[in-house]
Amino acid sequence: MRAPAFWQAPRPSALARLLQPAGALVGALAARRMARAGERAAVPVICIGNPTVGGAGKTPTALAIAEHLALLGPQAVFLTRGYGGRLAGPEWVVPGQHGAGDVGDEPLLLARHAPTVLSRDRVAGAAMAAAGSAGVVVMDDGLQNPGLAKDLSLAVIDAGAGIGNGLVLPAGPLRAPLRAQWPRIDALVVLGEGERAEGVAGEARALGKPVLRARLVPDPVIASRLEGVRVLAFAGIGRPAKFFRTLDDLGAQVVARESFPDHHPFTAREIEAMTARAAGDGLLPVTTEKDMMRIAALRVPRLMERIVALPVRAVFSDEAALRALLGRALARGA
Repeated sequence: MRAPAFWQAPRPSALARLLQPAGALVGALAARRMARAGERAAVPVICIGNPTVGGAGKTPTALAIAEHLALLGPQAVFLTRGYGGRLAGPEWVVPGQHGAGDVGDEPLLLARHAPTVLSRDRVAGAAMAAAGSAGVVVMDDGLQNPGLAKDLSLAVIDAGAGIGNGLVLPAGPLRAPLRAQWPRIDALVVLGEGERAEGVAGEARALGKPVLRARLVPDPVIASRLEGVRVLAFAGIGRPAKFFRTLDDLGAQVVARESFPDHHPFTAREIEAMTARAAGDGLLPVTTEKDMMRIAALRVPRLMERIVALPVRAVFSDEAALRALLGRALARGA
């Protein structure tokens, strides 16, 4: 799905106001659902979610959280519902055995870094993780899912997007009214640069919730390879413009930009045409690591060899504050 432009208007547009009654109904149902008590897992559960749909940076944040948990001791196991995949789970994600069509792109990316369980039933997935190697479960998404009780819930917001026009789907990007989400949020993570999340950050502080700042840092080896290089950049993520801006910032010459909907299922014909056009124009095709998971599922090595994927990682400005939150969550869930 490609997010409508009117969602990001600073104030609700006429179309957004027209859709507000539908948003009110969606919001009321979501709020009622979120109020339900969840079932406790056998190990601590840390949830990385976002109040809005698409493009906040949950997956890089979840990967960073797992890195910090490794320093605190317990084995982190990711738990994901596998958006875009056909499997319901629960089952362990096995790169090389599973493709993006089976489990979705994000589980494959997570599984390259730590053991990962896919399950649309979060309680069953947490049970599988706990029965395996998990000392702590890290949920990628699931903030609005009440099935599983969380010991720490971090809400990730893109600093450049905030909560858009502040309305609930389909009138805006919020998954539920913010007032219904705050009781389920323990801390806010403002990711990237920009001012559009400052209102939400101020609201979090007024409610006594910590506000953590983080930024996405490109892989230094790949970044140095791209500096000064003429590229064709393409991405099928929540906010492709953010990826293009990252390439601009590291010094790549972005000659052509191709945006696709989030989780776009690339075809071999699409990639063949794009790489051929890039070659004809003397450009290097560059995409995101998440998009590369879906391209790899095509199982056409000659296409992958033509494309460079740029990994990014979330780096927190106050790592001590983050680890203190994680430590308290581990103690609560013990």
